Amino acid sequence: MADKRDYYEVLGVSKSASDDEIKKAHRKLAKKYHPDLNKDNPDAAEKFKELNEAYEVLSDKDKKAKYDQFGFAGVDPNYGGGSGGFDGFGGFDMGDLGDIFGSFFGGGSSTRSRRNAPQRGETLRQRVMLSFEEAAFGCEREITIGRVETCEECSGSGAAPGTSAETCSTCRGTGTVTQTQRTPLGMFQTQSACPNCKGTGKIIKSPCKKCGGNGKVRKSRTLKVNIPAGIDDGQSIQLRGQGGAGTNGGPAGDVIVTVGIRPHPFFTREGSDVLCEIPISFTQAALGDTLQVPTIDGKIEYTVPEGTQTGAVFRMRGKGIQNVNGRGRGDQFVRVNIEVPKNLSTKQKELLREFEASSSANHTARQGFWEKVKNAFKGE
Repeated sequence: MADKRDYYEVLGVSKSASDDEIKKAHRKLAKKYHPDLNKDNPDAAEKFKELNEAYEVLSDKDKKAKYDQFGFAGVDPNYGGGSGGFDGFGGFDMGDLGDIFGSFFGGGSSTRSRRNAPQRGETLRQRVMLSFEEAAFGCEREITIGRVETCEECSGSGAAPGTSAETCSTCRGTGTVTQTQRTPLGMFQTQSACPNCKGTGKIIKSPCKKCGGNGKVRKSRTLKVNIPAGIDDGQSIQLRGQGGAGTNGGPAGDVIVTVGIRPHPFFTREGSDVLCEIPISFTQAALGDTLQVPTIDGKIEYTVPEGTQTGAVFRMRGKGIQNVNGRGRGDQFVRVNIEVPKNLSTKQKELLREFEASSSANHTARQGFWEKVKNAFKGE
């Protein structure tokens, strides 16, 4: 008995650990060292036995109190004290063991109920490409999808018309089978899906010819999609209940349609705003002019003021794209680029030189005026 490890050390907890902490530590280590999960580890069985021995004592308040006071002598008859010995599973919480096995063997009534519970059908995804104008004003498009539907011939039962599925004789309709194994630590039971009915609990002796007993068929369908005005690139539309058929009476899935927008040769978009660039002549920029500006609604008149500089941006309120929620429209922003004239005639060049000379003279005169102002403030 000199080789026995302290029970608190075995579970990896302190002497002040609560009942819940002791239980959690045991469950964690039981998963780690269970012999069925460590067939290649010869030491797993001994560690599992040691673990259960420690838990059998520390989970019992009376035994724990005796162990804390007298050590192993208080709980092990081989030391001359305590009550009863350790039989490998005495006092072991079989409910905990069931929780442990559930995650590894997929057994239990909860797993069976989940397997036969209603399940939602497959959600399908489709992508459509739109022009700039289609996205701005909305449109209607058609898409073709392949989806799983309930077989009309057998109404989803999988059995040929006039027949019905029978209860599986192997699992008696439960969908699971139980296997019992004898181990050095006792008898263990595991549950798995019935191999005869594949977990359905039913056997179809006369399968439907149309669906082959599956109860479902795959069909190609064409759906109409209403594209709302103002939808943006990457946004999606959800068609509820248009996806794959559900299982065991579950609802059908959805169809998710994601939008892509082709670039426009003139307009670009930022949210609900529209951006564009227009060229104007030097004369129009210097003297101002009324321009015909393209918008998504058509051309409209817009007056640029005299002295407009290249790169200037003008805002046309409400001439952008409708918000997808239907509340108002964005704006259009127009950037002005001044075109420099090419292939000037001799007379045009002379006129420009005269203009430049007069502009320089005016600039010198203005500069002299401001020099006088600054000197006046300096008291000169």
